[in-house]
Amino acid sequence: MEKPKRARNGKPPKRPRGGTYVAARSMSPGLERVREAAKEDAGLRFTNLLHHVTEELLGKAYEALNPQASPGVDGMTWAEYGKGLRSRLEDLHERVHRGSYRAQPSRRTYIPKADGRMRPLGIAALEDKIVQQAVVWVLEAIYEEDFLGFSYGFRPGRSQHNALDAVWVAIMQRKVNWVLDADVRGFFDSVSHEWAEKFVAHRVGDQRVLRLISKWLKAGVSEDGQWSSSVVGTPQGATVSPLLANVYLHYVLDLWVDAWRKRRAQGEVYIVRFADDFVMGFQYREDAERFRNDLEDRMGRFGLQLNAEKTRLIEFGRFAADNRAKRGEGKPDTFDFLGFTHICARRRKDGAFTVLRKTTAKRLRKKVKLVAVELKRRRHEPVSDQGNWLRSVIQGYYNYHAVPGNSAALNRFQALVTRAWFTALRRRSHKARRLNWARMKPLIATWIPRPRILHPYPNQRLRVST
Repeated sequence: MEKPKRARNGKPPKRPRGGTYVAARSMSPGLERVREAAKEDAGLRFTNLLHHVTEELLGKAYEALNPQASPGVDGMTWAEYGKGLRSRLEDLHERVHRGSYRAQPSRRTYIPKADGRMRPLGIAALEDKIVQQAVVWVLEAIYEEDFLGFSYGFRPGRSQHNALDAVWVAIMQRKVNWVLDADVRGFFDSVSHEWAEKFVAHRVGDQRVLRLISKWLKAGVSEDGQWSSSVVGTPQGATVSPLLANVYLHYVLDLWVDAWRKRRAQGEVYIVRFADDFVMGFQYREDAERFRNDLEDRMGRFGLQLNAEKTRLIEFGRFAADNRAKRGEGKPDTFDFLGFTHICARRRKDGAFTVLRKTTAKRLRKKVKLVAVELKRRRHEPVSDQGNWLRSVIQGYYNYHAVPGNSAALNRFQALVTRAWFTALRRRSHKARRLNWARMKPLIATWIPRPRILHPYPNQRLRVST
């Protein structure tokens, strides 16, 4: 381990302010020592990390993969690799430590986005997934001690609901009068390989690990049998991409925001970031406008750009409605974050200000459409099989969206999905057209879960978790 050379940009602070790393898996004694060293000295460079990538860790990485995931360019499935697993892992471990392991290009595929466009995903080869997952676990022992508390995306022990809770509490319990809803244009496609490698090198001095990361970044993509190189960007869908994204934004955004609000802000400033999606709250409009200008300059220095169409500064908070009414303006604007539309509202019982969160209309419509398409495909299956599948889908939807204040959207989702099922069943045959709502009710009672709120109020959960 050695001290890093002074960096021109993104130098880590002397004391990290992130939370203590809570591993989702038992940490080996060696990685526990890495974590303790990272916690004790934020400037320490780790020069001997690859030996933590053991056969045992590679085996755990294999077990952690999704067995049903699509294969990459190697065509290797999880089940097929599991035949003779021990000898395969021995060989993979030897190649990784000998330096003969070669990263394969990601197989390019596309999934639809909410706005109708297609999002490119890179499906890595199975061995690349295994090695990436093992290396991610090693690096998490370091970076979970470095990352700041307002970073939530793809981190152990942190979820989207933790980020949503933090936004709600900041607006409800702090001095927030303006909200900057920010969006980085094509972040994963814009990551500079040069800067990404420099940022990782602030903490990682093991050249073998750095070479692995460089291999993954430069492996390129394969689409319709044609290989293309990757000059910038990290493939969405790769196991290592979320960690690299967090490291990149830790230096480009998080440390800079933390310093900016201490040195330049006149009032209170808050930020909640989930991967490349972040929301900021400001006490004063002047701070918010000055910050947005500075943010554009900061992003540009590292190859990033704000999406002007999706980045908005809005008046929002406990005084927004009254202030806008005095100026003869309409209701406060809303903003979307992690699938919920946030609305300035009043509580029914006492009229006090609250932040109402509703499932975004676009997200609800998209989910209903996907369910309807799948029900049409399944309409000739036994009703019990359809019901079992539909119940699991609906319950999964509730598990995420059933937050306090969102009952109306949950009821609407249930009603639309129920109608889609009714339509699919009636199209099974001419005889099935005799199905009516009276005969449908027992099926609904048996298979369709009733919506109910499953999450506590954000201040309750945040108080417990912190």
